Amino acid sequence: MTEQLIDAMVSLTHIMEEESDRLGRAPYFPELPEIAQAKLRLTGRIEAEVARMKREAPDDWAERLDPETRETLAEASRGLRDASAVNARILARQIELSVEMMGAIAAEAQRLTGSRSMTYGACGGLGGMDAPAPISINARL
Repeated sequence: MTEQLIDAMVSLTHIMEEESDRLGRAPYFPELPEIAQAKLRLTGRIEAEVARMKREAPDDWAERLDPETRETLAEASRGLRDASAVNARILARQIELSVEMMGAIAAEAQRLTGSRSMTYGACGGLGGMDAPAPISINARL
């Protein structure tokens, strides 16, 4: 009953640990999109298994487990929780760095293009506006 759930949890834990390890060494690696897809698939599988078990025994599916299986499930849950916390911190830092880098690139492009425009207002005043510099992102590095 819980073998598939535990298997998916352990697999997701291993994938998150691998991703965290590799992102700790380099900000990007070619397999990153595949790892993200695998994480999504495994998360969906875990959700589906939990939903199935709740449908079969809405109130007490966890209590019905024998002590050994319950301990294995608890251990898999703890491992997944710990791996998720580490993975979340690393991914949050990667996102922060990307945002900072894009801000720096945009600021430099703005400085180089000098795309500030001035317009006269109805009362004769000058109003300035900084148009965003055109930036193109190549998603395939």
